[in-house]
Amino acid sequence: MSSEKRKIAYIDGKPYEIGPNHTSVLNFVKSYLGEKKVPTLCDDPNLAPYGACRVCSVEVALVKDGPTKVVASCHTPVGENQYIFTNNENLTALRKNIVELVLTDHPMECGTCEVNNNCELQDVANDLGISDHRYNTPKQHKGIPRDTSHDYMRMNLDNCINCGRCVRACDEIQGSFVLTMSGRGFESKITTDNDALFGDSSCVSCGACAHTCPTDAISDVYQSKSVAVDKKVRTTCSYCGVGCNLEASIKDNKVVAISTPKESEVNAGHTCIKGRYAFGFYDHPDRLKTPLIKKNGKFEEASWDEAYDFIKKELNRITKESGPDAVAGISSARCTNEENYVFQKMIRAAIGTNNIDCCARICHSPTAWGMQQTFGTGAATNSTEDIYHADLFMVIGANPTNAHPVTGAKIKQQVMKGKKLIVLDPITTELAKLADYHIKLRPGTNVAVLNMMLHFILKANLYDKDFVRDRTEGFANFIKEIERQDMDHLAKVAGVDKQLVKEAAIAYATAKNSMEFHGLGVTEQEQGSKTVMLIADLAMITGNIGRKGVGVNPLRGQNNVQGAADMGCQPHQGAGYFEVADEKVQNFYTEKYGVVHPTKAGLKIPEMFDGAINKEVKAVWIIGEDIVQTDPNSAHVVQAMNSLELLVVQEIFMSETAKLATVVLPGTTFLEKNGTFTNTERRIQRVNRAVPPLPGTKTDGTIVTDMMQKLGFDQPEYDADQVLAEIADIVPFFKGVTRERLGKMGLQWPVQEDGTDTQILHKETFKLGKGRLKNFDWKESTEIETNKKEYPLILTTSRVLQHYNAATMTRRTSNINIVSEDLLLVHPNDANKRELNTGDIGRLYSGRGEVALKVEVTDKVKEGIVFTTFHFPEHMVNMVTGHGKDEETMCAEYKVSAVEVQKISNQFKTEIKPKENQAEVN
Repeated sequence: MSSEKRKIAYIDGKPYEIGPNHTSVLNFVKSYLGEKKVPTLCDDPNLAPYGACRVCSVEVALVKDGPTKVVASCHTPVGENQYIFTNNENLTALRKNIVELVLTDHPMECGTCEVNNNCELQDVANDLGISDHRYNTPKQHKGIPRDTSHDYMRMNLDNCINCGRCVRACDEIQGSFVLTMSGRGFESKITTDNDALFGDSSCVSCGACAHTCPTDAISDVYQSKSVAVDKKVRTTCSYCGVGCNLEASIKDNKVVAISTPKESEVNAGHTCIKGRYAFGFYDHPDRLKTPLIKKNGKFEEASWDEAYDFIKKELNRITKESGPDAVAGISSARCTNEENYVFQKMIRAAIGTNNIDCCARICHSPTAWGMQQTFGTGAATNSTEDIYHADLFMVIGANPTNAHPVTGAKIKQQVMKGKKLIVLDPITTELAKLADYHIKLRPGTNVAVLNMMLHFILKANLYDKDFVRDRTEGFANFIKEIERQDMDHLAKVAGVDKQLVKEAAIAYATAKNSMEFHGLGVTEQEQGSKTVMLIADLAMITGNIGRKGVGVNPLRGQNNVQGAADMGCQPHQGAGYFEVADEKVQNFYTEKYGVVHPTKAGLKIPEMFDGAINKEVKAVWIIGEDIVQTDPNSAHVVQAMNSLELLVVQEIFMSETAKLATVVLPGTTFLEKNGTFTNTERRIQRVNRAVPPLPGTKTDGTIVTDMMQKLGFDQPEYDADQVLAEIADIVPFFKGVTRERLGKMGLQWPVQEDGTDTQILHKETFKLGKGRLKNFDWKESTEIETNKKEYPLILTTSRVLQHYNAATMTRRTSNINIVSEDLLLVHPNDANKRELNTGDIGRLYSGRGEVALKVEVTDKVKEGIVFTTFHFPEHMVNMVTGHGKDEETMCAEYKVSAVEVQKISNQFKTEIKPKENQAEVN
């Protein structure tokens, strides 16, 4: 029993214990007596206490029966032995007077409240018995025109009560500072940063302002609050790996809006443009709604049974002629854990091969492999909540405000509050602009810069000697190898300032808590796995492992890339990361699956492509991956797909890959299915069906299960909860996971049998026992070494905020109105040498292919580097990227491609991108 004294405060005469999260009187009262005990207007639990409106006023006495003082409860700290009075005649009169004054600045016949069942102003007025006000005003508001210029939001400032919540949300949650208050008295109003139309401002469409507005002065175009919806369904976003909680509003079996639930561990009421607004793709007219079989070069509609029977016949023929290893599967990081699990089970148990892989191969396979070599577990060590406990952030090869916007906004907010930031990136990202140390290195030189940082820390004697002694091994050789590194040489090859790197290293080593985040700019390089291991070294030698606010934290690209790997969608490890070549593991799976498990490690995705071209792989089944658009060296991928005897593609739209398929099977979106996703912090969260599958479609798990049954495997009818129970029986770190236990907030694996989850890994020990310190020398990328004379520029790629991956989903929403093409960023010095200007069309070419892109001349990119995105199939940027890959995992080297750029005419754009592979649909 704790010896700590319980602290008590009194609410309306009754004692209540003050808990660690009771930071204010309002918070204290709400936690025990509910939301409505004390009315509020300017307060939002996701914002800092403000105390502007005083509607939340209460009376507080410091001793029993002592004199009371009226205070704003939202920002008054709760204290021991306080006597809090929430309601009496004086408080009621005060609150009524305040609300009446507020109503003088709000149209009494605003029209919104008549249909708005969730209008906070109306709720407060009703609770206080107010239907009018007593004050004469010079004029009833201003008749400001309704602003409809924004793609996703509307601004109707006649309804505004100047509470300031939208301004604070934009500042405190997103950190964009788009909204402000201008004017005085009755002339005061909300304005944008350009003092013009909302749609022309620098708004990033996160929706925080619409979410917090108490009167619909700012609202969503899809406004669930002012529509009598049938139900609201909580689910998990299917875009990036942050894993935001969403609430879908349903009317007549249609999703009419998406917002954020009040309670959310991951996103705390915040979303990005994609999660909140880009959901219209789910019932877009382009959705595939019937199976298709290609006959004589053209797709013909088929029934589900016809499609299944065709696939069964072809698979049986191929496996009979060439064996099961002639078949391969590529799973989807956008599908649920349960769907990924049954798919790898089908490939292994029903077909009999370990030829199964997923997009983790081209995202974070070096992270998983590198962290397994150093820590024993290849996943994020900490929780994103730890951002609030960190003192310094190091972001390597990632642009989180674009690619992981909610996490990026959290980091940005903490940096703006004074915490230190180190960024290693060749691009001046939004976070790089705020960084204390922006190390603008050349792509492919992460190992060089990290060796420099390790060297400077060891030379300054700033390593954590106790941690190194007690929790690591291999230090003697490690320090010897690091100390011999030539700092001048490494600074030169990386193109960085040696002194800046030294200062950053010392800052990382001396901060109380240093927290690292990395993205694909680390993994998608030839030395990707080595980079990850050096990042692990950096954390270990400084003791930044095993507690709050520290750690090594990969930013996962797709929503369930962590889960797809956890479920065994990789050729060398089955569900739970068991090595398939191990005899004990084979026996374990054989017992669980009821059939003899294949013994030979399978093919990785690049090996599948080579195998297809060599006629060793004859059938491939792909779920939800547009490999033709997203994998490197697109011409090679197309050749591989065209070499197959059977290509099955399970998709929601006719993607570039689906156009090459033999059979296309229409799957469903996340809004139409149940299951779970696992986010970047190992949090397993529920996915709840919001609407039924579109007619003619089936959930991806159902399709796979149907096929397993067709192939003669005894797999029960697909039920996500039953599959989750099977996963919990096989995967050790899912042991205590059930749908019920996941609840609203989810659980972070490993989950013990009693349901206890794990926020922080490696607290006392590593899975390996002791952490293993590794050292590696930097070497030039083979891609650059081989091609630098003919192709002197280095291409690196990433995403923009508005689009996701191949933009299959976001291109079918209003996001296309905001960003509609891939742009090529070129440094001014490189542009001058090539006579390029902003707006010109540039020919971007390499030894693999060429594309045409509009040029933007900017110093955001380092000299010698060009940058673009890969969102639009009209451009097919991956025609240019190469065959380079991480040495250990075969992760594609997207971030380092040797290229050249020359100015061309607009007409050439159509000449170099012929519309090949356009399949007709009858």
